[in-house]
Amino acid sequence: MTTRPRLNELGLSTGKKTRLHRILFEYGLRNGTALFLPYDQGLEHGPRDFFDNPASGDPAYIMRLATEGEFNGIALQIGLAEKFYWDYAGEIPLILKLNGKTDIPSDAEALSPVHATVEDAVRLGADAVGYTLYVGTPAQELDFAQFQVVRSDAERLGMPLIVWAYPRGSAIEAKGGKDSYYAVDYAARTASELGADVVKVNFPHPEKRTGVKEPYGDEFSSQEAIDAVVRSANRTLVLVSGGTRAGDDAMLEKARQSMEAGGTGLIFGRNVWQRGHDESLRFVDSLKNVLAKYPS
Repeated sequence: MTTRPRLNELGLSTGKKTRLHRILFEYGLRNGTALFLPYDQGLEHGPRDFFDNPASGDPAYIMRLATEGEFNGIALQIGLAEKFYWDYAGEIPLILKLNGKTDIPSDAEALSPVHATVEDAVRLGADAVGYTLYVGTPAQELDFAQFQVVRSDAERLGMPLIVWAYPRGSAIEAKGGKDSYYAVDYAARTASELGADVVKVNFPHPEKRTGVKEPYGDEFSSQEAIDAVVRSANRTLVLVSGGTRAGDDAMLEKARQSMEAGGTGLIFGRNVWQRGHDESLRFVDSLKNVLAKYPS
């Protein structure tokens, strides 16, 4: 197991350390682990994601679910944060997503444009900001440039920066795909080297080896792969995404392996709110049972 870095080992400013301490030790299980509820899928995937549970299309329903489930935070785009977060301000930490895109254009040259600022996050009372970084696309030069502005503003204003590190583009698809061990490992390291405080990654699939660079073409277990991803992030805290909805046993095993690797927590959206209300909360309790075994 990789040892999870402690807050006093991250070189954080007082503002960042204060906000991350609040997220990790004053909400959720209050044990240094984290469970976040992302709700940016309406922009990223379209309203189709709400069809399985029509109630989930209502942001007020999601806000209630986040507070009832005692999550460590909820991730929202600025429009929803301004219209719905005010009623729950102070009851659950806000992660304001600063960029986003629709899934209508091809991912071949994916870029997630910035549409909100760190100043907006401060105004709204957020405890962190989120930025989607597409690693490996032809647009990464522009992506890195707009990320540098966000990183600088987050440092100046003492706001923790969570990076959604997502491999994308035709070059990635030719090297195992966006959730291959090679791609996820590279994305985690990239986010860390560019200055993320926390990195969000998808769970790696080491069986996807077509076209990958060595030694990623060797056989690795899923535990070995997620162990390496967390090591690659070094002193950047790691959150592992739930991804598309799957069976409970598979999701809980993914959660266990992520925490065993030294991850800080989980960020599960559709796997939670595409279920009915009561089933959602039962599943959240199961995830918390996993997190409770890995306190800081």
